[in-house]
Amino acid sequence: MKTPLHNWNLPPKEAIELQIKLADKVSFTPLRKAPEFIAGLDCAFSRNGRYITAAAVVLRLPDLQLIETSAARQEIRFPYIPGLLSFREAPACIAAVEKLKNNPDVFIIDGQGIAHPRRLGIASHLGLFLDKPAIGCAKSRLVGEFTAVPVEKGGWSPLTDSAHRGPTDQLPFTAHQTIGAVVRTRTNVKPVFVSVGHKCTLDDAVRIVLACTTRYRLPEPTRLAHQIVSRCR
Repeated sequence: MKTPLHNWNLPPKEAIELQIKLADKVSFTPLRKAPEFIAGLDCAFSRNGRYITAAAVVLRLPDLQLIETSAARQEIRFPYIPGLLSFREAPACIAAVEKLKNNPDVFIIDGQGIAHPRRLGIASHLGLFLDKPAIGCAKSRLVGEFTAVPVEKGGWSPLTDSAHRGPTDQLPFTAHQTIGAVVRTRTNVKPVFVSVGHKCTLDDAVRIVLACTTRYRLPEPTRLAHQIVSRCR
């Protein structure tokens, strides 16, 4: 991993200012080649609320063969503050990634990419920190609006939002910018919310999430990572 971008132990005000600064560094460049190894990241908190466990699962496309898993457990050091969850969760995710022997081409993170009030959800934050292509695939919407999503698997609707959110207007988007996609991964099943994390386009993100989805709502990399952290709780 490259040199760390910053210290995670920041006061909330400084963390917000850092998010705004880092959001401008997110890259929307297309993937140069079809990815082979996809890593999924998810985390969960202990029942006593003192610890967090993160899991990384590496699968190979196109057959989604399981290649490797890792997990890391850490003491929670940042308070629960909506919009700042990456400061609470990302250090454990990075620790799990550092245990991997394989070098994933793309990361899918259970959370938001740029579909975030300050355009820096955990998938974008981790993508910048790891300097790797990253995709946010969340189970619920954080911000934005969308129209009806086609009921068939593969259908999707743009997720749009205004830039005027948070304590500042210094955001790298105009009003009603497309910040993600609401994607149907199973016919007649609730969609997921996909957004660019880093170093990919929205089309790349949607295509990879669908390529990683089998008979479940969630893509296999994050679904399997979720199973691991659920057992570790």
